[in-house]
This record gives sequence, C-alpha cells and structure tokens, in this order.
Amino acid sequence: MRAMILAAGRGKRMRPLTDTTPKPLLTAGGKPLIVWHIERLVAAGITQIIINHAWLGEQIEHALGDGSAFGAQLAYSPEATALETAGGIAKALPFFGEHPFLVMNGDVWCDWDPAQAVGHARGLVDRNALAWLLLVDNPPHHPEGDFLIPPLAPHALTFSGIGIYRPDLFAGVTGDKPVRLAPLLHQALKDRQVEANRHTGYWTDVGTPDRLETLNQNLVRPS
Repeated sequence: MRAMILAAGRGKRMRPLTDTTPKPLLTAGGKPLIVWHIERLVAAGITQIIINHAWLGEQIEHALGDGSAFGAQLAYSPEATALETAGGIAKALPFFGEHPFLVMNGDVWCDWDPAQAVGHARGLVDRNALAWLLLVDNPPHHPEGDFLIPPLAPHALTFSGIGIYRPDLFAGVTGDKPVRLAPLLHQALKDRQVEANRHTGYWTDVGTPDRLETLNQNLVRPS
C-alpha cells in the first residue's frame, strides 16, 4: 500500500513561524511534524510515500531527501500554487495506480496505527465504497464537526485529516486547479460510499502556535 502526506498548505494561522519554515517542518517532541508521520508509516510497513508541497516546498525536499534515512522511498508532487486537498491528490494519482491509498494531513499529530489501513482499503474494494475516514471527537476550536455518520455518534464528528481513498473518488478532478476534498466526500456520503471509524486516542490539529506548544509539551513530558 502507498501513502500521501499533504504538505502544501501556507499555514497562515501559524505565522510568523511559517514565514520562513513550511508548517510540516515545524518541530514538536524533538522532530518535525512530517517526520512523525513518515516514521509511523514505515513502522506499519508503508514505505512508498508521496508528499505534495507548495509554500517553501524546496525546504521539505532538502530536509527529507529520498527518505532512505527513515527507511522510506519518498516521491514529491510540487505545486506551483496550492491545489487544495482534492486537487493535490488528483495531481498525484499516477503514483497510486488503481489501488486505494492512505492520505494524511501533514499538520496533524495522531497516535492511530497506519497498519490498520490495509484492512480498511480491502474493505473499500469489497464493499465498493470510495472512502474511509478516521473521525475524532470535536475539539473546542471545531465544535460543529464535519461528518454525521449515525453508527459512530448521534452528532457530526471531526475529520482527523487521515483517510483512505479509491482513485474513482477523484473522477473528473484534473489536478491542475484547486479543488476541495469536502464536497467530494459529502457527495460520496450521500451515495452511501463512505465508511468511517471513530478514534478515541490522541489527536490534534496543529493549526496555531499554542497548539504546537501544547503538543510539544505532551510529547516531551516523561511517561
């Protein structure tokens, strides 16, 4: 199975930290956010990873190289201007062929085990679904949630930024202009082609300097 890490965002809410450093390279617990993802993916046996980037993307390629230092094989999908989530994924689709693939936002931290992704991907194919989403309880900064999937909760839960998709979800998305992911997922959900699980472990959207510092304190705190 192959994976994609989304790293093309400008990170405006993290300024001034992101004026000179792309958000996925900001450090928490002694290592860049994106390195946590790569190491977790490699530990799960997922070593072929593509990373999209736009703002200061050359720093990401310079810091990570070909991935061999982490036991990974990294490829890159540079974007002259950020293509939003669906546009960026569509541009990278040739990397995945016809197979389901795992996508992780580069600016979240989560203790979910990517080794579970293979089973969920098989389930999508077996049940002819288009997407599997990892949902989490709504954080204080996003109380309204994103997706209402009744078996999981009586109210909408928040999308963690971690999902598994089949290429068909992006049919009609050319990968040369910005396209948001949420409308595609809402349509697939309406068509009953979305599966999901609720994660009750640690997750944070590292969207502000305060949340980055909180994550850093949690990661360096003695167990």
